[in-house]
Formats: sequence, C-alpha cells, structure tokens
Amino acid sequence: MAKITAKQIKELRDNTGAGIMDAKKALEETSGNIEKAVEYLNAKGLASVEKRSGRATENGIIESYIHTGGRIGSLVQLSCETDFVARTDEFIKCAKEIAMQVAAMNPQVVSKEEEQDFSDDEVLESQAYIRDASKTVGEIVKELSAKVGENIVIKKIHRFEIGR
Repeated sequence: MAKITAKQIKELRDNTGAGIMDAKKALEETSGNIEKAVEYLNAKGLASVEKRSGRATENGIIESYIHTGGRIGSLVQLSCETDFVARTDEFIKCAKEIAMQVAAMNPQVVSKEEEQDFSDDEVLESQAYIRDASKTVGEIVKELSAKVGENIVIKKIHRFEIGR
C-alpha cells in the first residue's frame, strides 16, 4: 500500500471539499491516485445523496435573474434542510446559476415526476447545464448536495418575458 502524505490529502480536500478522514480513506482505497480518489468520493457522495432524498427541505432561498436589457427574468426557489447551508456562497451561487438557466433555456417543469409529457429539453433537471454541457442541471444539484451533506431540491421556477 502506498504511503499517503498530508500534501495528497490537502490537494484532494482542496479539489473536492471532502473531510480529512474521507480524503484519506479515498486515497488509501485508490493507492494514492488523486484522480481515482476524486471519482471514489464522487461515487460515495452521490450514493449518500440518494439516502438523503427523503429528508424535509424547509429552508433555502428564492433567487432571481434579470437578463441584460430587462426583457427576460426568472425566479427559482432552491430548498435545503438548514438555513446554515442556505446562506453559504456555494448554495447562493448554485441558485443564481439555476435562475440563469431558467431564463436562458425556458424549461416548462422542474422534473419528470411533475409531468411526464415534456421532453428532456423542457424539463429543467434534464437540461444540459449552460456552463458545462457534459452535466445536467439535476447533476449539478446532486453534486452540491453531496458536497454540503444535505438534501437540496429545486422547488419552483418561473420565467418572465416581455411580450409573452
């Protein structure tokens, strides 16, 4: 087994936001390979997201985005379990990005569970994320959930456009 250094643990923590013990365990499991350790932590984090999905999300924020020129805007309610998480920069940034996504891509519903008759392009969680088309909006929310350790849910969206 390769010796795991504090430098490796710090690098992995900086890249993923994982705790010290989780980072050390991931590095031990992957023989010190940082890239594989990131994949290990992501898989572990996404698995724990599924376990949290039933928890109540009674806190969060309502975020707005108004596009340049003021002709298109959106509101998003992003909910989480605690007000502590709702006040973090990462949570607020995610809500802002989702509001921008809603303004740009005009989804009709948040998730497939809401309505089965819409295509993936019309379902917010299924849309390709505007900042990284290799991920969906739903994956972005799950990644944040894994990082902060709480259930995070997009509760409501609304898009406004002048002339419609």
